[in-house]
Amino acid sequence: MGNVKRLHQRIVIVTAIFLMAFSAADAQTLRVGLATAQTGGLAPYDAPVMEGFKIAIDEINQKGGINGNIKIELVMRDVRSDVAQTAVAAQELMDAKVDILVTPCDADPSFAASQIAQEAGVPAFSTCASSPTLPLMGGDYMFANFPGDNVQATVSASWAIEQGFKTVYLLYSPDTQYTTMPLYFGDVFTKLGGKIVGKDEYKMSQQNFSSEVAKIKRLNPQPDVIMTSAYEPDFPAFIRQLRAAGIKSQVIGSDGIDSPTTFSLGDAVEGLVFTTAGHALPGNALDKFNQKYEKVYGKKSETVFNAIGYDLAKVIEAAVMKCGSTEGKKIRDAVAELENVQGATGKITYKGTNGMPLRQVALIKVKKGGRELVELKSPDAALVPEARMN
Repeated sequence: MGNVKRLHQRIVIVTAIFLMAFSAADAQTLRVGLATAQTGGLAPYDAPVMEGFKIAIDEINQKGGINGNIKIELVMRDVRSDVAQTAVAAQELMDAKVDILVTPCDADPSFAASQIAQEAGVPAFSTCASSPTLPLMGGDYMFANFPGDNVQATVSASWAIEQGFKTVYLLYSPDTQYTTMPLYFGDVFTKLGGKIVGKDEYKMSQQNFSSEVAKIKRLNPQPDVIMTSAYEPDFPAFIRQLRAAGIKSQVIGSDGIDSPTTFSLGDAVEGLVFTTAGHALPGNALDKFNQKYEKVYGKKSETVFNAIGYDLAKVIEAAVMKCGSTEGKKIRDAVAELENVQGATGKITYKGTNGMPLRQVALIKVKKGGRELVELKSPDAALVPEARMN
């Protein structure tokens, strides 16, 4: 009887060792390289994205990882909002054998990183760059994580026409892909019967807009709408100077001004309308995420970019679950087939696209220092302009 008992104990021990060895062999790690701007001009966008991203990563890892067995490891580099430094960081991360690369919230540094990722066969995602040229120039391993500039412009231009606005003045900068969004707005606005009464360019980090404001002031009548995709620090300087000159035209902006700074500008931004990736309504996904964010960080979320980071992590999770692998090409192929991934801002689809996600656009009005939802919609695909290769 003792021999049987000892034999049973040995079987139990051997089985336990086998299961432990099997589990260890089965466990995997997905290494995600973060080549993002922790400092510099893009930090106000990348930093909140990373806050939301880390919430989702912690949730996934606490459940044992993706599919319960693929833990996510983050490898970080500060690109300092610089194109050349982004390329350096991307190469360092490739040398560190990351499986996925995350690039900054701007197309230009993301282009620099995407070529390196493409050569290495590593899928790359920008945190929040929205230029529709991103996957076209970045290659088929490059994906965006935000509604495209041409999509946002279609929503805002359509709304402007619906309000009875007939004329628009476009203010843009050729310095980056993002700040040329007004050109897409002009395409849609004129297609729908509106008229462009003026265009002007500015330089990035320009603080004196007296010349541009004077040109608008001289127009008689003044335009119904002024559209710009300027962002910090340019936009606050422009809007203050515009309103100080007594110009009352409706100003339409874009997601780059979805920040606490905008809402602190008082009367200068009252009635301002801009596009962004989502809006919290009682009980919706973004509302639930904002509650989660406040619990984790002990403060209220002040920008949708927190939720955009959470979205990115959920897309990565969905792709790895779909392909069951950490191999680059399999993940890339899985992303390209994703449909209706539930994120914090809504559902996200890549299937049938060229790397720009299909997702709704929120049109927001600034009212008494807060947000008022104007509409939440997907635009008519027939109206969306082709990507501009500037």
